[in-house]
Amino acid sequence: MVHSVTARRRWVAAIGFLSVSALALSGCAQSQRDSGGGGKEGGTLTFGAAGAPKLFDPFYATDGETFRVARQMYEGLVGFKPGTAEVEPALATKWESSSDAKTWTFTLKEGVKFHDGTAFNAEAVCFNFERWYNQKGAGQSDAVSQYWLDNFGGFKDTPDKPSLYKSCTAKDAKTAVIELAEVNSQFPDVLGFTSFSMSSPEALKKYDADNVQAAGDAFTYPAYANEHPTGTGPFKFSKYDKANNTVELVRNDDYWGTKAKLDKIVFKIIPDETARKQAIKAGDIDGYDLPNAADWAGLKSDGFNVAIRPAFNVFYMGINQKNNPKLADLKVRQALQYAINREQLVKSQLPEGAKVATQFMPDTVAGYNKDLKAVPYDLDKAKSLLAEAGASDLTLKFYWPSEVTRPYMPSPKDLFGAISGDLQKAGIKIDVVTKPWNGGYLTDVDQGIPDLFLLGWTGDNGQPVNWVGTFFGRTDNRFHTGVSAWGKTLADDLAKANAEPDKDKRKSLYEDLNKRIMEEYLPAIPISHSPPALVLKSDIKGVVPSPLTDEKFGSASKG
Repeated sequence: MVHSVTARRRWVAAIGFLSVSALALSGCAQSQRDSGGGGKEGGTLTFGAAGAPKLFDPFYATDGETFRVARQMYEGLVGFKPGTAEVEPALATKWESSSDAKTWTFTLKEGVKFHDGTAFNAEAVCFNFERWYNQKGAGQSDAVSQYWLDNFGGFKDTPDKPSLYKSCTAKDAKTAVIELAEVNSQFPDVLGFTSFSMSSPEALKKYDADNVQAAGDAFTYPAYANEHPTGTGPFKFSKYDKANNTVELVRNDDYWGTKAKLDKIVFKIIPDETARKQAIKAGDIDGYDLPNAADWAGLKSDGFNVAIRPAFNVFYMGINQKNNPKLADLKVRQALQYAINREQLVKSQLPEGAKVATQFMPDTVAGYNKDLKAVPYDLDKAKSLLAEAGASDLTLKFYWPSEVTRPYMPSPKDLFGAISGDLQKAGIKIDVVTKPWNGGYLTDVDQGIPDLFLLGWTGDNGQPVNWVGTFFGRTDNRFHTGVSAWGKTLADDLAKANAEPDKDKRKSLYEDLNKRIMEEYLPAIPISHSPPALVLKSDIKGVVPSPLTDEKFGSASKG
């Protein structure tokens, strides 16, 4: 099988280009040089970020705000065609697989250099893969290397948790050969995830990149992750000014491809959505992500571009079965589902175009089960199930995140209020806990501290394993399904579906699994799919909004 510039389309319903003009972001012009290539060069883009980045090493990243910054500096072997979920070449020009789909040969771009001036080549590719595979100690934690664990499995020294990755060989400077332990439906698409971007081997070694240390329930990261990220992308790291809540990137003048038009990008961290709206109206920023749906019309009337992405996400209420044995009872989890008025929540809290979720993936992904219907709001049924389970006096620790806005969760506080209010009507007592997204919330969720929590997912690609496989493909997941007898069965069945080479059979397997997940297991409760938006000044061009929220600013300019 050969995959080149015409790279294969996913086995999913096509997600076409968004019906919006090409947009871009730019800011206060410092030097407005005419580029002759569609937009002027120079200037600074100031973008309003909803939260602080966790760090700048993409391999250890787990959240959208970190990925937004990292994807401007880093590139992977493959990427995604702007405005779609379709894979395309990036640092690899083409790739081909063996007949058994376990050996993949990548032909690399030549003349590419990392930001430190060192060469990108096959040896660098293998160095990165071996670095990921050889994580030790705290580096193996789910809170640290989540994307590797979710997509490649275990590490070299964890034989009880085998890895998809087997080896990497530099055949010559421009040819890297990667061997897998088994067939995987989302390889090589997974290499387009920001987490699997290429870093400079020399910088990784110089700045002790793997020296992650556990500090109680938190982790500390080395100099590479905090001060010296070194990729191949069109922008380079300049500084993170924590006093002023800004991250600054500068143009990479030695970029191998079309050089960025902007001199700088500044990500200004403004956690409050209303404050971001006020900042763009005041001219302090040039754009921001995830405007409140209630503000869309007003922003449009004020002359801003509000670009609406497809709803390629799912919002869910997580259920942790580890701490409270009553939550391991299916009847209790079903009661929680009946107690939530999801139809009303979608109408009152989410933008036009949002839908109640019937399962953990949108209907554009192969494996979506069209026969599943939304479970209706039924307060009496919820109370009855709780009584049958001996859980009428249930008290649950329910977490919600502050200082964040996500594509699937535009207003966490309001969504939490609606959901917790519904649960209380069913007689469930709620112990409310809120923490900043990157200031304890994600860490506590990963450590299994809450009983209930709000999270979601924007697809990294269109393969079904990227959805249900990410959530439930391991027993040591955020829902702690390993405490249930069916947890390992579900993980094993998801692995079998992912390894099925026939796309029609694989689709059928996932349809069946989606039905079982919702009717037999219910490890968490899917709430909704919501179309997120991006708001920009009217005179900016060059970036196409992405269903994956994978926007890149390398072509951004002020018209």
